Amino acid sequence: MRFLLRLSGRLVLLGLFVAGLGVAFALALVFTSLPDAREELAIPSLSAPVAIRLDSLGIPRIRAATERDAAVALGYLHARDRMFQMESMRRGAAGRLAELGGPAALRLDRFTRTLGLLRSAEADLAALDPGSRDMLEAYAEGVNALIAVRGRLAAPEFLVLGEPEPWRPEHSLLWGKVMGLWLSGNWRRELERAALDAALPPEKVEDLWPRDGSAGRADQAALPPATHLARLLGAIPVFGEDAPLPASASNAWAVTAARSSTGAPLLANDPHLGFNAPVLWYLARIELPDGQFRVGATAPGVPGIVIGRNQAVAWGFTTTHSDTQDVFVERLSGADSYDTPEGPRPFTVREERIAVRGQEEPEVLRVRETRHGPVISGLDPSLPTQDGFVLAVSMANLAPQDTTAAALLALNRATSVADVRAAGALFTSPPQTLIVAGTDGRIAQYVVGRTPIRAGGDGTTPARGWDGSMDWTGFVPFDAMPHVEDPESGQLAAANSRPAPPDHPVFLGRDWFGDWRLRRIRELLAARPQHDAASFVAMQNDVVSLLAQDLLPVLRAVPLPSGPAATAQALLRDWNGEMRADLAQPLVHHAWLRQFKRLALEAGGAPAGSDAGPEFVARILLDPARGAAWCGPEGCNPLLARALAEAVAELEPVHGADPVAWRWGAAHVAHFEHPLLRFVPVLGRMTRLKAATGGDNETLSRGGMRGTGPDPFAHLHGAGLRLVADMADADGTRAIIATGQSGHPLSDNFESLLERWLSGSVLRLARQLDSETGAIDLTR
Repeated sequence: MRFLLRLSGRLVLLGLFVAGLGVAFALALVFTSLPDAREELAIPSLSAPVAIRLDSLGIPRIRAATERDAAVALGYLHARDRMFQMESMRRGAAGRLAELGGPAALRLDRFTRTLGLLRSAEADLAALDPGSRDMLEAYAEGVNALIAVRGRLAAPEFLVLGEPEPWRPEHSLLWGKVMGLWLSGNWRRELERAALDAALPPEKVEDLWPRDGSAGRADQAALPPATHLARLLGAIPVFGEDAPLPASASNAWAVTAARSSTGAPLLANDPHLGFNAPVLWYLARIELPDGQFRVGATAPGVPGIVIGRNQAVAWGFTTTHSDTQDVFVERLSGADSYDTPEGPRPFTVREERIAVRGQEEPEVLRVRETRHGPVISGLDPSLPTQDGFVLAVSMANLAPQDTTAAALLALNRATSVADVRAAGALFTSPPQTLIVAGTDGRIAQYVVGRTPIRAGGDGTTPARGWDGSMDWTGFVPFDAMPHVEDPESGQLAAANSRPAPPDHPVFLGRDWFGDWRLRRIRELLAARPQHDAASFVAMQNDVVSLLAQDLLPVLRAVPLPSGPAATAQALLRDWNGEMRADLAQPLVHHAWLRQFKRLALEAGGAPAGSDAGPEFVARILLDPARGAAWCGPEGCNPLLARALAEAVAELEPVHGADPVAWRWGAAHVAHFEHPLLRFVPVLGRMTRLKAATGGDNETLSRGGMRGTGPDPFAHLHGAGLRLVADMADADGTRAIIATGQSGHPLSDNFESLLERWLSGSVLRLARQLDSETGAIDLTR
């Protein structure tokens, strides 16, 4: 027995020793995957050597003889620092996530395979002009040069997943496909609205999506059963679960030299997208001969600057939210055909085979397409079709000959605002508001992207597909779109609300987000006669909610008995709507309105699980008649009193019994998670970045929340990038990203910018480095 005990003990020690060696070896491999501070590599396709110098935060300055050489260098850098992020993007767009994530990723893979994003990108590449194709090929050469040298050490994730596949030019186009998908139109809202039509009277459906007076054409189709629509909605990816981007995003504004204390125009842009670790953006500066340069934010996977400036112009984007996607009800004329104005037509059918981790056999997806687009009702294979219809979707972002890649390259080369306008005409997807400022003193705003012309209907709910009465007849010509050049006011601003007055001749859509952020931008611009870069940076960090200011008189007037709810309400008495992390009032405000919205929807007869935006809450609280229609004949005060009591009861176990001691930052925590490792219990915690933040959905410093689930106030999307360009100074571009330049969790630059971002500071992206901590020399 003693012998057996000794033997067992030695075997345990041996096992621990072997396990320790395994862990040590794994850690050594992970550390080996960190890139070297100094590198030298020959890339035969270069026309001349390229010098890349890195500052202490990993931000490169690239000196290249040609634009093509710079694209090669940028591809190499993106792969060096963000190869797994690029891999995640192309797999997600190509419908290949289940190969890594197993069945949990199937919903997104089915969706992207049904839409055919990769097939669309391949076709678009073939149709691009030769110069644009050459730039995409140059970028791919840089990416593949890194893969050839590093292999599985390109990123620590590849130590488990295997060496990344070579990068192809069409993979860069997938980035635009993803953006076009999630930042375009309202096709999901059409289905949600249609599902509610059977449960609510028309005026209440209008309350959930308040219209702003746009002139539409409202004759729509006979709708499928609500049960079908509900099941279909359950098969569509949603933001926060498996879709990477939110429903609305971004602020941008510019002023002329007359409104600038620097003697030249200023431009600010902060796009609001979903948070990941690392964030979407990667900062860089490119120096070319003859004083040409490009500086700002790049997106790994894409050659060139996406948001930034060159020697002549600066540019930024916000999402326009025009309606560029429509669902069509297709009437079946047989098992494999559907009705058209010319008679029955067979579906175009293709088969998609989706490999799934942990399964021997791939999932086979049969995709049918109509003349309007792919059939999306097939996303739920159990949906019956014997009712005689299917649902197809038309998306402007899937229309052939997408030239957005050429547009972005043209924007990088622009030498005047007129050049930017010409580049804007090439943008096809997604619909964006492009704001530009030039060294010549001009500023302009262009609505870019394809906008459909409808024969009938207004895109509100699914349209008839069988008779042609609601077909798209083309796209609005670029010059007919709402543009503004050199405004008399000396300023321009965009923040996702309606980009043109309702009487504009071009029909852009019927549903628009509230204008609280736009109003706040205009308010702050008007607060001083002239601005500088510092005041623009301060505006980007502003956390005052004009929506809260609008609603505070109503909330303060609610009669309440004494007790914790009355104590919480009293906190709002002298509050100005500032959503600071160190205040209790924002938590009271949001918890109160969250409960009130739930109660109002229930009282008004909305189906269980229904949701609505802040526009709905504002409408029923500021319009007593609409409030009575939802809350009851006594108005909304009784529901408001009950909602506050329930909100306080929900908050007390988490935040304590005294509302005065509550803090918004304790609930409103920004989460930056690794796209894959977040699903691994220990590694997920190790790679998760968190920060207590201020702001909310309606403040300039965007603190986007889902508002539902176990962590309703978590900060899930916002300004992962802030950029300000001063056209008086070639070195005057200031920017910050929320995490760091590196995607490697063990890198010093994985989270090196988080504290600066949180404090509201920015970096000056000058051509010269204060200190050099890394050097990469690419030779022929």
